[in-house]
Amino acid sequence: MTSLSELLATDAIALDVQVPHWEAAIRLAGQLLECTGAVEPEYTEAMVDVVKDNGPYIVVAPGFAFAHARPSRAVHTTAMAWVRLAEPVEFGHAKNDPVSLVVALAAKDSTEHQKAMAQLARMLSKPDTKALLDAAMSGQDLLAILGDQSAAPEPEEITDTARNKILTVCGNGLGTSLFLKNTLQEVLSRWGWAPYITVEATDTISAKGKAKEADLILTSGEIAHTLGDLGVPVAVIHNFTDPFEVDAVLRDLYDV
Repeated sequence: MTSLSELLATDAIALDVQVPHWEAAIRLAGQLLECTGAVEPEYTEAMVDVVKDNGPYIVVAPGFAFAHARPSRAVHTTAMAWVRLAEPVEFGHAKNDPVSLVVALAAKDSTEHQKAMAQLARMLSKPDTKALLDAAMSGQDLLAILGDQSAAPEPEEITDTARNKILTVCGNGLGTSLFLKNTLQEVLSRWGWAPYITVEATDTISAKGKAKEADLILTSGEIAHTLGDLGVPVAVIHNFTDPFEVDAVLRDLYDV
């Protein structure tokens, strides 16, 4: 799987730009992907439609939106774009607005980008690293910071002896659910529960079929509303990169 710094080209980085609203921010990120040859214009439209159809669930942490759509023929290569806004814009999220950073992902499949997503989630959960990213003066500086942080050891994912399952769910199962999966695995590792619980990132349609296999489901407020009553607890997480919020929710659900 490809690392974060390998998916992000200098030409796909725009720092301290002005946009009038959330749709323009996503379109700018999509245009950067288009200019690098990673996607066709249809993919940019698909990223905008994700928010129009499902609400602002892509705003996974305070000030941060992760724009993406399903893999399609409009995606030529897995790649990312990074847009830092001069003035934050509202996406309509009750907890995490306004947004000052929009990262867009174009994925050819469901696996190649998973390592990059885990790295990005860990970086954004660390205040010191986020401050460095916010202060980067150029695309080259940003890539250097991402490269340095990506070199850190990654936590081991243990699933072969798992007995229970938690689902993390988003609209497509490819982006925001992976942020939440990474944070959840971090918490489970701290608890010593990682060998006993499988964490699976999935989409809304698949989650309805897999719910009977799961102990619980973690997701956003918008997606929770879409899922409805699946017969298992569905917990809403506001900040997908915050281990303290996930820890508190798990303690409540498992009565720890």
